[in-house]
Amino acid sequence: MSNVAYINEVTSERQGYANQSQLKTYYDARNRIIWLLMKGAPRPAFTLKLLNEITSQINTVKQDMAESDGEKYDFLVLGSDIEGVFNLGGDLDLFCQYIRNGDRDGLLRYAKLSIDLVYQNLIHFGENMTSISLIQGDALGGGFEAAFSANVVVAERGTKCGLPEVLFNMFPGMGAFSMLSRKIGFAAAEKMIMGGGIYSAEKLYDMGLVDILAEKGEGEVAIYRYIKSTQRSNNAYRSMQQVKDICNEVSYEELMDIGSVWADSALRLSEKDLRMVERLVRRQNNRVQVSA
Repeated sequence: MSNVAYINEVTSERQGYANQSQLKTYYDARNRIIWLLMKGAPRPAFTLKLLNEITSQINTVKQDMAESDGEKYDFLVLGSDIEGVFNLGGDLDLFCQYIRNGDRDGLLRYAKLSIDLVYQNLIHFGENMTSISLIQGDALGGGFEAAFSANVVVAERGTKCGLPEVLFNMFPGMGAFSMLSRKIGFAAAEKMIMGGGIYSAEKLYDMGLVDILAEKGEGEVAIYRYIKSTQRSNNAYRSMQQVKDICNEVSYEELMDIGSVWADSALRLSEKDLRMVERLVRRQNNRVQVSA
């Protein structure tokens, strides 16, 4: 069966939910998958609106699971509805406003919303589910943290991921070090964060950070093939997920403590640093305009 025919078959029962302004959602009843596709605006970043819409949808998923005795969903897939971009990270324009106003509370509120998403992804929403990230475009900064907090990371060849915050004298404060240090070790995690480099999906797969490396345009196919494989050994997959939860636990308190360090660090940025942030915002805007 061709990949096109395969996708048409497995997605035949996908139902559109009431879409929000920056988040598209679909439910695949046949495979018990809820799809969340981000479309942040005016830039494909984590705006407050997008974060709130994701939080609202996760709460709906948890409510649905409670009402169905845990039977409605087996998988939640976080992806993007914007070609070539998964997510470019935090709302840098908003950060500059908070920093120039000395608004630590604003920074902490933003950090909490971001950390809530990462934490819920890590613990698969407190349910007997599997969180999956589908990376079909660039995942930078907070986009990297959101993508790599999933239980299963699927990335297409040629996509780029990285943590560039050091370029403007900051660090990724929404879970990057907590996750990376547990997967590749403290020294490698620090080197990756402080280097500010951009990595290919192929390199991240070799490092053990990407679980499934898909061919370009075949990320969805890879997810459905993965789901089919889990159905053959469902007990083994679920048991292994429990083992990984025990061995690699990341507490909410740890993430929030780091978020507090991040907010204080942001308030120490100089005007020179903020000008670099603003240049990055302009680059993001230009990229959106070129894509459009």
